[in-house]
Amino acid sequence: MNTPLIAGTISTIIFATSMLPMLIKARRTRDLASYSLGNILLSNLGNLVHSVYVLSLPAGPLWALHGFYLVSMGLLLVWYIRFRGSAGAALARQTYTRALAHRSAWSAMPHRLAPREMQRFFAAPAAIS
Repeated sequence: MNTPLIAGTISTIIFATSMLPMLIKARRTRDLASYSLGNILLSNLGNLVHSVYVLSLPAGPLWALHGFYLVSMGLLLVWYIRFRGSAGAALARQTYTRALAHRSAWSAMPHRLAPREMQRFFAAPAAIS
């Protein structure tokens, strides 16, 4: 084996392994609310177009990595569509909505001083006579 082939094999294993926790969590929780459908669709389209290039290369680690990406992004698309109405997705939407409401309430609170108030707040104390 030559050095580029060894490096390609190692990087393929690393990249594929890095995606496994995301795939396992998505399948286990059925919560894909944080994923963007546009991103998943474009990733699948990009993978399909990229297949033309990858398949023109000699078989090697890149084929394995690209095949893994094709399968994993395809699974994410199927799961996104399938689990959209599941309990996990509903819980994620509810949590996200609560977080947004909390953030809106926090930003509406008068905890921030206006510039003129800040000047008075940080101004040197008046001389005592």
